[in-house]
Amino acid sequence: MNTRDLQAFVEVIDSGSMVRAAEKLHLTQPGLTRRVQNLETTLGVPLLDRQSKPLKPTGAGKEVYGLARAVLRSVDDLLAVAAPGSEPAGDLKIGVPPFLSELALEMPIDRLRAAFPRLTLRVTAAWSPALLERAMRAEVDAAVVMMPASATLPETVTATLLAVQPTVIVASRALEWPREAGKNPAAKNPAGKKRGAPRRSLAELARHPWVLNQDGCGMRSALGRAFAASSLRFEVAVEAFGSELQLSLVARGVGLGVVTPHQLAASAHKDALQVIEAPEFSGGLNVWLVHGTLPGRLMRPMALLRDTLIDALAQTQRQ
Repeated sequence: MNTRDLQAFVEVIDSGSMVRAAEKLHLTQPGLTRRVQNLETTLGVPLLDRQSKPLKPTGAGKEVYGLARAVLRSVDDLLAVAAPGSEPAGDLKIGVPPFLSELALEMPIDRLRAAFPRLTLRVTAAWSPALLERAMRAEVDAAVVMMPASATLPETVTATLLAVQPTVIVASRALEWPREAGKNPAAKNPAGKKRGAPRRSLAELARHPWVLNQDGCGMRSALGRAFAASSLRFEVAVEAFGSELQLSLVARGVGLGVVTPHQLAASAHKDALQVIEAPEFSGGLNVWLVHGTLPGRLMRPMALLRDTLIDALAQTQRQ
């Protein structure tokens, strides 16, 4: 069996296209097709559903894809052993949530490129549950995932805690809350100073819709579980990608939102927003770096990625 045939098949699945895979491997499209067909002939089964767009593997193809990636990783390890001390090369596939790509990815990418110029970084953005699945299936070399503190990660992955990311609930400053009898959230304390952020129960928050990321976001999942545990309504008014768009909608009174303190401080809409304290909801998220068994060539890059992400996330919390 030719490892080049395996490489061609894996690249077709990763790219979802014969054309893109051929460009990546510097092959003609007929040349790439012949390599995939050679593998199918050797194994005696069709590996691609050629009617689907993008191209998808057949049932057998899914199994062969996982095994082929393992074989190619082993070949990389053998080459690394044969040339100890050589510079890491090839692809490093990283999965990150949209939160991280907005907040803390510049420094890690800069350091990785400076330290390992022959390494090609392939960064994919998705929500944490999907990224965790991709890391478990070795579709990415590593993934950064944001999970509620109560979540348990699978034992089949190596997980390093990078940071505990606080979150805050925000509302428009123009939002009027029904006043409870005997309470005045804007009242002054004996020292004549205004109190801190207003406190609201989950029942009060449940009277309002929310502006949040698409389903699958760690912050949204944590909120949904908290409301479900109290048998309260959880209505999403708008699903919107990107914290700044969400905060603009919250500022205009479309609904409540949840963001990191850093995102709020950096927002152009911060003066039109108020932070809401919800003692019944613990909204912090654990940020993890997860990966399976790594080939030898990626050990040093992964250690640098881990350390730089820890530094970058710590910096955002100090700002």
